[in-house]
Formats: sequence, structure tokens, C-alpha cells
Amino acid sequence: MAVVESRERSLLTRVQHLLHAQATIGPAVVLLVAVVVFALLSDRFLTPGNISLVLQQVAVVGTLAVGQTIVILTAGIDLSCGAIMVLTSIVMAKVASETGLPGLPALLLGFAVGTLCGLLNGLLVTRLKLPPFIVTLGTLNVFFALNLWYSGSATIRGTDMPSLLLWTGQTINIGGTRITYGSILLVLLVAAMAFVLKNTARLSGIRTTRVLVGVYATAGLIYAMAAWTLIGRIASASPQAGQTDNLDSITAVVIGGTSLFGGRGAVVGSLIGALIVGVFRNGLALAGVDVLWQTMAVGVLIIVAVSLDQWIRKVRS
Repeated sequence: MAVVESRERSLLTRVQHLLHAQATIGPAVVLLVAVVVFALLSDRFLTPGNISLVLQQVAVVGTLAVGQTIVILTAGIDLSCGAIMVLTSIVMAKVASETGLPGLPALLLGFAVGTLCGLLNGLLVTRLKLPPFIVTLGTLNVFFALNLWYSGSATIRGTDMPSLLLWTGQTINIGGTRITYGSILLVLLVAAMAFVLKNTARLSGIRTTRVLVGVYATAGLIYAMAAWTLIGRIASASPQAGQTDNLDSITAVVIGGTSLFGGRGAVVGSLIGALIVGVFRNGLALAGVDVLWQTMAVGVLIIVAVSLDQWIRKVRS
């Protein structure tokens, strides 16, 4: 009996070490199992039309999750990401529709606004030495109020915007599935950020304050890219859009294997986490499960993911 228990502990230790070294393995297995289960529960789940729908739903939250990931890797958190996204979408759309500004300058203006919002978060965290949770909780309300003030609580229709702002919502046919350019943009963004993190994570002798400010500013730029995807997704710019996307982005990051305590995780895992959330919600909806229980399922996923992270962090070299 003692030998069996020893072998079980040894196996668990090896799994613990593996998950610590490869944070994306666990989420990838969960995603694969979820796809198989929901495919068995519903004949419609793996149809091209439904796959296209899931990818469209994931594109916005997945893009936000990329920015959220680099913040959480520094042991921070950004509750204002959704508010920054909506504010920049309104700025892009309103300036273009009211002044006749062409699509590219309007897009670049939105990118600049998003970067400045992220920069403000970074400066408040580093200069005032305030906890990121408190800072971004405050700026969440500031940016949301600015959004309502600037938009006048009015939605800007896609017909009033330049075609470039709506480009992310256009689709191409890949293997019989309609894929939006916003989804493709997300994949390219994940690849680029994964490359950057891989080649900068081991740098030493850097100024921590400057790096943190840069992280929040970069995250703000990424949230502005999510705004572009959001405009294409709903073919308009609404001040009420994406109200829960800040929490959904954190959910995707945590489920994707990034530690809330910082220092461990991968942007690819966050993409997988966003896909897990999208697959669960879509699959449960097709199975006829009430929205209430879909939300509960996501909540359970978060608790399990954080519990697993706590267990993995106890690994001993």
C-alpha cells in the first residue's frame, strides 16, 4: 500500500512540475475535452456556421485578454480594459462620422487614446505607488463616464463610418467557415506578443518602473485594437457595448494558466482561455442550458483554475 501511495505522489509531482513548466497544457486539454463533449451533445456544434460564430464572439475578449495577460504577468490587474475599449471605439467612430476624418487617421487617433489611457494607469501605479486593482477600479469609472459624456449615450451607426473601421467584421472563407478579419488579427497579435515575451522575459538590469509604465501603455494600445474589432463585430459603436468584457478578459487569462500572482503564464494560454469560455457558453446554449447556468459554469471554471494555480505554485524544484 505504501508503495502505491508513493507512486501516486510521484505521479502527481511530475504532473505538477509539467504544468508549472508548460502553463498552456492544462487549458489545451480542457478545450479539447470541451469540444468533444459539446460535439457529442449537439450536431450543430461543429458546423461551419457555429464555429464562425464562436470565433467572432471570442475575437473581442481574446484581444482584450492579450493586453490583460502582460499586465497580470507583472502581478497587476486591469479592471479598466473594457472601458478603455469602448471609449476608444466611440472616439474613432464619432470623430470619423462627425468630421469626415478618413478611416486611417481616425483609427490611429483611437490607438493614441487607448495608449494614453493605459499610460495613465501605469503612471498612477508607479508614481503614486497605488495597487493596480484600486487604480484601474478608479479609472474604470473615469473612462466609462468620459465615454457617456463624449458619446451623449448615443450609438454611432456603421453606415456613418469609414469602411476601414468596419473592416474587422468582414469575413473570408477558410475551409467552408467564414472567418472575420478581427479573428485573424487576434491570431497575429497573439503570435507577435508571444514572440516579444519570449525574447524579453529573461532580460535583466532593467528599470522596473519604466517597464511597468510601458506594459500598461502597451496594454492600452491593445485594448484600442480590441475596440476596432468590436466596431466590426457589431457594425456600430455603442457606449453600452462590452460592459462585462473586462471581467471576461480576466477570466480568459486565469483559465488560460496565467498566475494571478504574476511571473508565470503565456499569451497563447489566454487565447485558449478565451476559446474555452466561448466554447462553454456556445455549447451550453446549444444544449438548451439556461444563461444563468452558463454563467455559473464559467464561475466554476474560474474557481477551479485559481485552485489549480495555487497547487502548481507549490511545486518544488
